Amino acid sequence: MKNTYFLLIALVIAISGMSAQSAYEIGDLVEDFKLKNIDGKMMSMTDAKNAKGFVLIFTCNHCPFSIAYEDRIIALDKAYKKKGYQVIAINPNDPSIEAAKDDSYELMQQRAKDKKFKFPYLFDEGQLVFPKFGATKTPDCFIVQKSAAGLKLVYKGAFDDNKEEKEVKQKYIANAIDALLAGKSPEPAVTKAFGCGIKCNDKTKLQTKKG
Repeated sequence: MKNTYFLLIALVIAISGMSAQSAYEIGDLVEDFKLKNIDGKMMSMTDAKNAKGFVLIFTCNHCPFSIAYEDRIIALDKAYKKKGYQVIAINPNDPSIEAAKDDSYELMQQRAKDKKFKFPYLFDEGQLVFPKFGATKTPDCFIVQKSAAGLKLVYKGAFDDNKEEKEVKQKYIANAIDALLAGKSPEPAVTKAFGCGIKCNDKTKLQTKKG
């Protein structure tokens, strides 16, 4: 009986530790995901066989910061997709929350149509993916590089250093991809994302470890 008690305690501790795992750090191998795209099909990173890496951007329809970056994201995808780095936009917000009602899947489809997105725009239904990356803002950006070992996180943080495009001095994402194409590591590899806070349901708030 005593041994059973201690085994149960150990199991509870192990499960708690799993649910409170830290977000990915630079150099970590990341799990692939399978999320619904605006075309209704499920997509994962491994579907893009010829890609060298991916620019994952957690963004949404309504956040003024996300809107301010849309044209820059479109331009980045156009410039770097042909070089092997594909943009994948992911909406992490829960549209059942009043503050995120404009981020529904149907409105994602409409937004992508209006802006003529040429890149995937996926819905993180159930909010299972963004906590693994430690995303906190829209937009929040991550570059994942294919390697012999798997999908490796090589950059995380801001798209660039200013919401106002004309005021930008450091193009973090573009510079990071250029470094990777030259066989170098991004520098800096970590910057601070800024924008609107991700709109989480209560369950996600409890399960997400704050960074």
